[in-house]
Amino acid sequence: MKPQFITTSDGSHTIYLPEMDEQYHSVNGAVTESNYVYIDKGYLFHESKTPKIFEVGFGTGLNCLLTALMAEQQKRPTTFYSIEKYPLKKEITDQLNYGELISEEAQTLFKNIHDCSWNKTVEISKYFKLIKLNADLLNIELNHTESCDIVYFDAFGPDKQPEMWQPEVLKKIYTFTSAEGVFVTYSAKGVVRRQLTTCGFEMERLPGPPGKIHMLRGIKKDSAILLQKK
Repeated sequence: MKPQFITTSDGSHTIYLPEMDEQYHSVNGAVTESNYVYIDKGYLFHESKTPKIFEVGFGTGLNCLLTALMAEQQKRPTTFYSIEKYPLKKEITDQLNYGELISEEAQTLFKNIHDCSWNKTVEISKYFKLIKLNADLLNIELNHTESCDIVYFDAFGPDKQPEMWQPEVLKKIYTFTSAEGVFVTYSAKGVVRRQLTTCGFEMERLPGPPGKIHMLRGIKKDSAILLQKK
């Protein structure tokens, strides 16, 4: 079955997958949700001047785009790793309206993000380097000498993609996260929070984006002081 486009409440697109009965973003606003969960509560929360980000689930590239825009705005050199086992086809991503909805700069960045090669480091703009990994998180070996500062955990929900939320996967992410590392996800399920706590993250439940009561943020234990900076 073909992916279907949905226009969410803020005017931005998301994609619905009939075979999974799941969409990539909240119908209450794709850009709104991504900005709130990943940019505000993740990227802007962490204090590194040169952050490294690891995203689980490249999807439509929306989180990547919004991060690139913020990196340019803040003149903050950012390296962005994103892993995706099943990349969307170009004929799908070409129809997404994020660029035209946000700005001319966003249109250029979004095109560059989707046109660049997989599995290579590409300089998308002056302050943003991207490494798109066409790989399976369950099998890939993460290079811990290149640990990340911020994790965007944006896999499909635990009820739709339970293998991505298993303790061994979350522990792999924890080990790959640097001291003072931040983990953010739209999910607020109790089982997810408990598993992340068991891995070693100091967890907090935050107010969620429109349509969700809560979301989760974790801090690597030796940096719990960052939790004071909400």
